[in-house]
Amino acid sequence: MLEQVESWPAEDQEELAEYAREIEARRTGVYTMSDDERVAVRKGLAQADRGEFVPDDVVVSGDKRHDL
Repeated sequence: MLEQVESWPAEDQEELAEYAREIEARRTGVYTMSDDERVAVRKGLAQADRGEFVPDDVVVSGDKRHDL
């Protein structure tokens, strides 16, 4: 099966890699972020450092939509 994966489009290979990371995290208790996730976390931390947060009313409305 792994040999067949090599012929898949890049987005399908990345999707499989995401599933594999989730399985590995479940088995080991350690999750390894993808490069895209790492970039997103750095971006979010930089926004927080600049004091850029979602307004409270937006968070509250989101919570209500999802019954949280």
